[in-house]
Amino acid sequence: MKNSITSTTQDPSLPQLLGVTCSPPDQPMTSSPTVVVFPPEVQAAIEAVLPSNDPLDTPDLDVVQYINKLFPTEQSLAGLDETMSDLNCQVVSIEDDMRDMVRSQTAVGGDAAAALEEAQTAIIQLFGQIRDIKNKAGESESMVKEITRDIKQLDTAKKNLTSAITTLNHLHMLVRGTATLTQLTHSRQYGEAALLLQGLLEVLSHFKNYQNIAQIKELSDQVESLKRELGDQIIKDFEAGLTGENSGAAGGSKQLAEACLVVSVLEPRVKRSLMSWFIQLQMKEYTILFTTGEDDAWLDKVDRRYNWLKKHLIEFEERFGPLFPPDWEMSERIAAEFCRVTRGDLGRLLKQRQAEVDTKLLLHAIQKTAAFESLLSRRFSGVTLNTSTQLETINNTRGEIGVSTNPFGEPVDEFSLTSNSYQAINLTPFKGIISQCFEPYLHIYLEAQDRNLAEMISRFAGDLSSQGAAPAPDLGEGSPVLASCGDLFVFYRKCLVQCSELSTGQPMLALATLFKKNLREYTSRVLVASLPKIGNSAGGSLQLPAMSQLSQLKDLSQLSQATTGILANFSSLLKEGEAVRFSAADQVVICSCLVTVEYCLDTTTQLEDKMKQKVETGLAEQISFSGELDMFHSVTGNCVGLLVQELDCACEQGLVSMGRVNWSAVEQVGDQSLYVSQLVQAMRGMVPRLRECLQTSRKYFTQFCIKFVSSFIPKFISNLYKCKPVGTVGAEQLLLDTHSLKTVLVDLPSLVEAGQVKPVGRKAPQAFTKVVVKGMTRAEMILKVVMSPLEPARAFVEQYVRLVQDTDGAELSKLLEMKGVKRSEQTLYLEMYRETQSAVAGGGAGAVPGGSIPGSPLHGGQQEQSRIAKLEKLIKNRL
Repeated sequence: MKNSITSTTQDPSLPQLLGVTCSPPDQPMTSSPTVVVFPPEVQAAIEAVLPSNDPLDTPDLDVVQYINKLFPTEQSLAGLDETMSDLNCQVVSIEDDMRDMVRSQTAVGGDAAAALEEAQTAIIQLFGQIRDIKNKAGESESMVKEITRDIKQLDTAKKNLTSAITTLNHLHMLVRGTATLTQLTHSRQYGEAALLLQGLLEVLSHFKNYQNIAQIKELSDQVESLKRELGDQIIKDFEAGLTGENSGAAGGSKQLAEACLVVSVLEPRVKRSLMSWFIQLQMKEYTILFTTGEDDAWLDKVDRRYNWLKKHLIEFEERFGPLFPPDWEMSERIAAEFCRVTRGDLGRLLKQRQAEVDTKLLLHAIQKTAAFESLLSRRFSGVTLNTSTQLETINNTRGEIGVSTNPFGEPVDEFSLTSNSYQAINLTPFKGIISQCFEPYLHIYLEAQDRNLAEMISRFAGDLSSQGAAPAPDLGEGSPVLASCGDLFVFYRKCLVQCSELSTGQPMLALATLFKKNLREYTSRVLVASLPKIGNSAGGSLQLPAMSQLSQLKDLSQLSQATTGILANFSSLLKEGEAVRFSAADQVVICSCLVTVEYCLDTTTQLEDKMKQKVETGLAEQISFSGELDMFHSVTGNCVGLLVQELDCACEQGLVSMGRVNWSAVEQVGDQSLYVSQLVQAMRGMVPRLRECLQTSRKYFTQFCIKFVSSFIPKFISNLYKCKPVGTVGAEQLLLDTHSLKTVLVDLPSLVEAGQVKPVGRKAPQAFTKVVVKGMTRAEMILKVVMSPLEPARAFVEQYVRLVQDTDGAELSKLLEMKGVKRSEQTLYLEMYRETQSAVAGGGAGAVPGGSIPGSPLHGGQQEQSRIAKLEKLIKNRL
């Protein structure tokens, strides 16, 4: 607690009046009481339990400040006695409360000791009771054990007696059953033997823990011997019954059918051996009839093989169907073995006589085989196919059954088919089981299709040269796709369907390579050749390679280089040499080529997707037509370039006329000039025709319009520079002409011939409109600069910088020449321009920032024009 008054705002004599002795700040009071200070956590707990707003309850109370707050003035000392009385009362009240609390705590301590003593007494009593209960439980357990000892002995005796009786009964059954089975085996009563053998095997399983007993071991060996004897005897009976003199007798068939029931109980290897022998017996006639060297064995009579199996299966079902249990699936096993043998025979024949195989014969054999495989897939489930390849091995070792290292012999796969694999087998189980032998020879089919495509493309090229120009399009329908293109892709579809039925592996990749090669040949021999005065080698400078030259190329990379060279020469015609002019019929042909190439683009993309669906999953990524698609895009770009070049040439006369006018002699502004009419007439003569031809390929018409204005506007501005000298009135006339031409160009996509009604409902694309507005606005700004007075020189330069975007000293020199200023007199203007540009680049004070002066077009539109330029670039790339 502080014992000095630190406040300087109070009367220094006030503490003495209250009887409080003060000392300097650095000298403590000798009579100050000891202050008790609680730790912060204790103080926080007190405030949480006993919250108070009284200043006397705060731990850091400043007594002097508190007294000064109670008695701020001398007049307030009048209530001193009353305040002292209240404080004394509070002290007395607090002391009473403290006394009561101390007394209550003393009483609580006594009560707690009594309660603890009482709890200890209760625990002792409870422990005694638990000990008594435990003793009584032990006595009860001993009594129960004494009572149940005899019962347990009787129960154990009953269990042992029951087990002994059961074992004796099983032993009796085993002894009698073994003797009976011996008699039935000798008398060949297989029906009863099958049931008895199954029961004996179940009984014998109970004695597997007693094999160390000599009698049990002897009986077990006897049963195993009977099983081997039954297996050998049944196989001999089958051989005698089916190949002997009495084969086919009714009694014998019944006996063999009952024998099959016994075989089902015996080891699986006996069953497999019997089935293998029987299947080889059934296939014996087939191997003789269709052995190598027989006339019926060759591919042209392959359907006779399949007819033999159909007929033989019918006879088998009639004669031997009831003989074998249904779960043996003997008909399916015979069919599977037939397919295996046939596949091997055909494979050997094809290898020996490959030179005699042609496409027609190969397709005939494959189609007949595929139809037969489909028939088998509908007839059988295919559950035995995973074991059919094992029959030959089993047949070779049939006489060594007892020597097998696997006593059970049945392969795990035959009985562990998963549901997924079973469903997969059930879909088309026999597909490819025979026809896979033809796959190594499918190159014969592909070579034939290559020859057919080469002949087809040669025919298309011949028809093109004989038919001449493409027919004019029907009104409202646009130019048609070349008929040859549709025929080509129909043939592609037929080849794809056929090849996918034959194989979905490597031959599909070879077919894709074949398709790509012929697409490039079709492009060079038909599409490019159809272009007037470009593709015609007789009338143009583009020489196409002959089909024989293309067919001699070893791979697609060489073919790609050849085609790329064709397109490069094609493009060079747009840039070099004299301009080639196209008639109206020629323009229709170019549009027809554009529409055809668009059809090729869409159809080739669909062809690629379809081939990826049909080919094996691991090979899909190897199929790509990207090179051919790029080639088609190149052809479309060049065709559009030809049309733009033609319209540019048509407008050339008007631009020349514009430069011949003496613009300094113009005295008054009138209607639009003659050269504008010539330009509009040239556009009206070509644009409506192209729009009509490209009805179904609107994007190429839009691309044509954008490319034309992008080419024409710079030429127009270049010709403006040639109009010199230009007077003020002449510049006004040129500005009027430029505005008229701008209006025509903005409306170019919907332009019609004179006297016709303008089409309604379709606006020009925004990308096109922005290109026109930007280019023609620059031309207008240039003419406005030309209209400005030359003096003062700085004002002329500032006007040029304000109005024209992307200013340049060379351009300023051209404008001065249009004003009639000689080059020798331009130094002052060019110096001022360079100073202005330097000031703008360095940010100098007082400089006139080019394009940033308020009121200039560039001030409000610079940022917008920048965005427009970026958007136009993106749109051009897409087109």
